[in-house]
Amino acid sequence: MPGLRCYAKSETAEAARGITLAGMADWWSIEVFDSHVQAALSWKDSYRTQLVESALTSGAMEWAWVEHRSGVVFEVCFPDEATWEAFRALPGVQAALDAAPDPVNGVLVYRGRGGGAGSRWPRRPNPSPGAGAIELPEPGAQRVLDLTAAELSVRTANL
Repeated sequence: MPGLRCYAKSETAEAARGITLAGMADWWSIEVFDSHVQAALSWKDSYRTQLVESALTSGAMEWAWVEHRSGVVFEVCFPDEATWEAFRALPGVQAALDAAPDPVNGVLVYRGRGGGAGSRWPRRPNPSPGAGAIELPEPGAQRVLDLTAAELSVRTANL
């Protein structure tokens, strides 16, 4: 159609009328945490081809792997929730989730982008509100010493 443009595969704009949303793509994340040293990386190496192939054949528009200190995240973008549910129900995806290092407490599946979307630096602790916060004393006058008139002691002069 003349005058139509596609933006990020999720919105369509007609030049004369402005932007009209045709449908929003959904990002989903599968996050696997380490239970042993680098167990999540081993899981990723074993199942990444299977998960990516299943996602692409199910209609995924985009995907990414993110590695962080405590595990890995598989982020995948589907055009709608029904496509995600079809991907999630595939036997290969079920097998990959069941084979995670800790399938009960070490796997999170949720909507949105995963582990890479958070803060890059750890949070600094804030002071406790109310009575737990301690007021710092006001800075006092600084002591200034004039060392230009100092004499060498007898002991240091003999060294």
